[in-house]
Amino acid sequence: MTIQALTRPTPSLETTKPTANMLIWMFFGVAALGWFASSILTAVHFWVLPLPEGTPLTGAIAVMHSPWAYVGPIPLATIGAVYYIGMMVMAAMWLYTKSPLLEKILLPVTGAGVAFSAYFVYLQLGPIGEICPFCMVSAAATVILFTIEIAVKRIGGAVTAPAVNPALAYPLMIAIPLLLSLVAMFALTVLPLPR
Repeated sequence: MTIQALTRPTPSLETTKPTANMLIWMFFGVAALGWFASSILTAVHFWVLPLPEGTPLTGAIAVMHSPWAYVGPIPLATIGAVYYIGMMVMAAMWLYTKSPLLEKILLPVTGAGVAFSAYFVYLQLGPIGEICPFCMVSAAATVILFTIEIAVKRIGGAVTAPAVNPALAYPLMIAIPLLLSLVAMFALTVLPLPR
């Protein structure tokens, strides 16, 4: 396995269908949505927490104060944001290369994401006893990413779709996360966060 196998476009089939391209664009959009939710939570971790003593802890803030909200000193939301950035990069590579090897790599990664998300939802519903809406958006995004990956495999893989011009696709794939970054940071000013 070489890096060229992941970055060189795979020749497309004689007859192509755009379905796989639409699904990969959806994969990118869902990854961007998951990244948006994770980046808001990361920003709250760094700019709002810790809260003053005696502040009531409910909802997302209670989840973010739980012992499961960090892996060492790193907020779990930050790890999620990095995961979603990786998924957006993989979507860009997948759209351009149509690589079957990339599809083989994505399936266990998104599958592991679903398993971790299921555990985190269990923690919210059980031991923590509070629901974080942003965490639920992230969990739903992970399940949808896995589902899209399965759907692309079922239609024969990305190789069934026509080639995509990266000069048209990549600017969008850069502009969308940048715009979402601005919206996420603005969201901190309008969210009902405790002070």
